[in-house]
Amino acid sequence: MTIFNIINLLGGLAMFLYGMGLLSEKLEKIAGGKLEKIFEKLTSNKFKGMILGILATAVIQSSTATTVMLVGFVNSGLMRLSQAISVIMGANIGTTVTSWILSLSGIESDNIYIQLLKPVNLAPIAALIGVIMRMISKHDRKKDIGGILVGFALLMIGMDTITQAVAPLQYSPTFTKMLTAFTNPLLGIVVGAIIAATLHSSAASIGMLQALSKSFTFAMALPVLLGQNIGTCVTALMSSVGANKNAKRVAVVHLYFNVIGAITFLILYYVADAIFDFAFADQNVTGFSIALVHTVFNLSTTLILLPFTSVLEKLAYMTIKDESGSSEVEMPVVLDDRLLNTPGVAIEQARNVTNRMASISKNTISLAIDVIKNYDEDKAQMILLDEDCVDRYEDNIGSYLVKLSGRSLVPEDNKKVSSMLYAIGDFERISDHAVNILDSAKEIFEKNVGFSQQAKRELDVLFRALEDILNITVSSFSSNDVELARKVEPLEEVVDALCAEMKNRHIVRLREQVCTIEQGFIFTDLLTNVERVSDHCSNVAVNIIQINDGSFEHHEYLNNLKKEDNEDFIRQFNEYSLKYLLPSS
Repeated sequence: MTIFNIINLLGGLAMFLYGMGLLSEKLEKIAGGKLEKIFEKLTSNKFKGMILGILATAVIQSSTATTVMLVGFVNSGLMRLSQAISVIMGANIGTTVTSWILSLSGIESDNIYIQLLKPVNLAPIAALIGVIMRMISKHDRKKDIGGILVGFALLMIGMDTITQAVAPLQYSPTFTKMLTAFTNPLLGIVVGAIIAATLHSSAASIGMLQALSKSFTFAMALPVLLGQNIGTCVTALMSSVGANKNAKRVAVVHLYFNVIGAITFLILYYVADAIFDFAFADQNVTGFSIALVHTVFNLSTTLILLPFTSVLEKLAYMTIKDESGSSEVEMPVVLDDRLLNTPGVAIEQARNVTNRMASISKNTISLAIDVIKNYDEDKAQMILLDEDCVDRYEDNIGSYLVKLSGRSLVPEDNKKVSSMLYAIGDFERISDHAVNILDSAKEIFEKNVGFSQQAKRELDVLFRALEDILNITVSSFSSNDVELARKVEPLEEVVDALCAEMKNRHIVRLREQVCTIEQGFIFTDLLTNVERVSDHCSNVAVNIIQINDGSFEHHEYLNNLKKEDNEDFIRQFNEYSLKYLLPSS
């Protein structure tokens, strides 16, 4: 083997690994946040979880990425450990798809159509189409599809380069003698595990084994193959460092699954070989036979262990123990940086958390209205706790979204990130105004200040309009419903009109000495805070509309919306005006 063979080997390995990474990255990007929604729906039982693991891993071409995602889900409290176990099993089956694709390089036929199926012949065509798509396409999605084709081409060309580079080794007495060490199954497992752990991918390491297949007999290749399945667990184990205990248990379950499977598989093989003396044991393996054994191993291990997921869960709890005597409940992390490697999933996670923030923020206003009407210290404390919670949500979500913005995102995901970045500030300010309303409620309670019956009736109407605009805003944001968001601005105008009319009426009551100056200050503060809350609702709604329309001219949009010829706006404004009529004096 010459220096040029070594250079070709390293170059082929570089192309193979880069192609694998590019293929996985672009597939994940196209899959986007749909993965998380599917994970939420299909983990209700073991069988569905297994199918989900197979499909998710087949789509993103990486069982390691799937397992790291699971660590993130469990760490964030979005999934239970018991739900994750069957998904891990399915992921190990799904990863076999790559080895089957790579095995196509061994196709031998004179038929031109069958020859075209060989990846090495298909790769240049895929590369050409992929590069053209990336160069001339103006749409990110088409560019990503081009990236998938380029990644596939590099993967296959890299594997072919590796195969050609190591071809002379099969005639080398030194290399042949070195390979005899692999007759020791323990050494084979260790070497396979080290290779997979180094490459952070069982699929990539098995691809290398397929490229070297002509140098290995079946008996040599089997332990290496099983070791590669164990080695791929290292990435998930490393990813779980710093996570909560349940997330660490996900990585441990992944390790136990492959270790138990490898031990069981090897015992059964050697017992059967001792009885039947397999003739194929000393024959050279092929890419096809490696793919077949890889699939049989993962499929049989899953079928054997699937009924015993509870046992694997107990083993994980025995390995990662809860601290004895500690009654502290481990709180889930709000957002998990592990999911940033799959931006679409991370965005959906951030959106779920932002929706929670919006709901809590809305709840602070509802509680504040309650304490204005009937002061309650418990509700007052809940408002303060919720407001503090909303502040922490804003900090965490904002930092997370900034990290996400630095990732390669499709336009649709960019819109979602922009929408959340704009909204979290408004939701935080809404909860601040709830505290301001609470301060007014405390002043009313402590000073025993009472509003006139007329003022109370007017406030009831205003508060109903305020709760309505909040409900519409939060619902439109949570569902990204543009049509629902369009209903916010007409109602915001009505709230402003109500506040203006109530201020005028209050001045009249002051002149008539129905209300006192002290009551007036509190009343005016309430109206100001209600106006500010409705303004923030307007900001959220307008941003939803503009981001979906691809426009960011906030004031221009509002000016156009309120033109005299905007019949839809006028109609909705009139409907809300009739719905929230102030009682006559």
